[in-house]
Amino acid sequence: MNVTTPTYDDLMRLTRRHFLSKAGLGLGAMAMTKLLGTAAGAASPGVLAAPHVAPKAKRVIYLFQAGGPSHLETFDFKPVLRHGHGKALPKEIIGNQRLSTMSGNQSLLPMAGSFANFSKHGRSGMEISDVLPFTQKIADELCLIRTMHTEAINHDPAITFFCSGNQVPGRPSMGAWASYGLGSLNDNLPAFIVLVSKNASRDQPLYSRLWGAGFLPSEHQGVQFRAGKEPVLFLTNPEGVSPHVRRGMLDALGELNAYQADQQLDPEIDARVAQAEMAFRMQTSVPDATDLSGESEETFKLYGPDSRTPGTYAANCLLARRLIERDVRFVQLFHQGWDQHGDVVGGINRQCQQTDQASAALVMDLKRRGLLEDTLVVWGGEFGRTAYAQGKVSGNNYGRDHHPRCFSLWLAGGGVKGGYTHGRTDDYGYNILEGAVHVHDLHATMLHLMGVDHEKLIYKFQGRYFRLTDIAGHLVKPILA
Repeated sequence: MNVTTPTYDDLMRLTRRHFLSKAGLGLGAMAMTKLLGTAAGAASPGVLAAPHVAPKAKRVIYLFQAGGPSHLETFDFKPVLRHGHGKALPKEIIGNQRLSTMSGNQSLLPMAGSFANFSKHGRSGMEISDVLPFTQKIADELCLIRTMHTEAINHDPAITFFCSGNQVPGRPSMGAWASYGLGSLNDNLPAFIVLVSKNASRDQPLYSRLWGAGFLPSEHQGVQFRAGKEPVLFLTNPEGVSPHVRRGMLDALGELNAYQADQQLDPEIDARVAQAEMAFRMQTSVPDATDLSGESEETFKLYGPDSRTPGTYAANCLLARRLIERDVRFVQLFHQGWDQHGDVVGGINRQCQQTDQASAALVMDLKRRGLLEDTLVVWGGEFGRTAYAQGKVSGNNYGRDHHPRCFSLWLAGGGVKGGYTHGRTDDYGYNILEGAVHVHDLHATMLHLMGVDHEKLIYKFQGRYFRLTDIAGHLVKPILA
């Protein structure tokens, strides 16, 4: 198997004399060449010399709904559950599935019919819950997958799996792989940016490793933007330090790092230099990108009243559009609070009120600006919710446990079919009947839309070759436009 760039393992096996005689210049010289190229205005390339296939999407916005949104209240209506509300779910439907220990008395699991009503929308007649009135308006833009599935049944491994392709922490994240393979489309902002809603319930924690670089060079990790005067921590100059002084400091530091890289052959030194230079350029680019004051009244109305408050989900959706306009490669939003083990009615309604309008507005805004065609938008969580109620059913007051066997996720733009519904689940929304899509399949398809063959974007670490899709993943061809 061929690797397109020297890995850490490769470099550590080489002596300095061997490396210099083979390459003709040290890593320090390459670092300085890279910095000079950046100063001249060239965007930072990835390791792939060219896309494997013609890309449909240049950029990705991933709207990650952490906690596990219930597909049964949003995109997959099951009248059988409503008719059987409170009665035991047939045991043959459950089969030998591993259940969460939170499901209580597992010998009697009562069916829970959705409180939400569903209706058909758009020319496609896509069936969407009435708790998502704004999403209903963009039905013909959506590629709805009703048959996502995963192995993980608890939040941390399930979210880690979606973000990195593995349940075990330490692997590179989706955005890091995109940055590593394809590089940056701009010089003044990171290729991978993360936004976390400040107005979401903190029912499950999020960790920075979810957008980390893992064993890839650290320059590819996601950079979290925050609401407030300092969107990126430690970006501004300390009091008494002028931009001129900081520039001189970085020049001197660059020379020292170049010398150290020449001696030690450590690629992380290059990454450190690149990050310091990016931070310097971001002192100008970040305030401009995060300043929403120039947006029109019509735009704020489109995204909803929360969009005026920095750090909310709505404001982050608007900011994501601004970042995409500035050619950020991968933007990932995290919105927590979808973990409804109780009070599904109140919980789902609150979550949809916070996210529905802005999610739909983002798609509409990208389309009217001509950006949706080459921007892939993804909406979904780490798993779905059970067809049975967690605990007793008392009217419409019920909860749902974690359900990895089938759940819904939608995509829009960037080369997927609009107004298309993929896959079919059983009458209980419990098992997949046709069109199963695994997490690895989703990752493989996302990379394909960006022009990358998922089997060819690899990195060798500690003697083994790794990729985002591990040793699995198939292209979901039916959803491609």
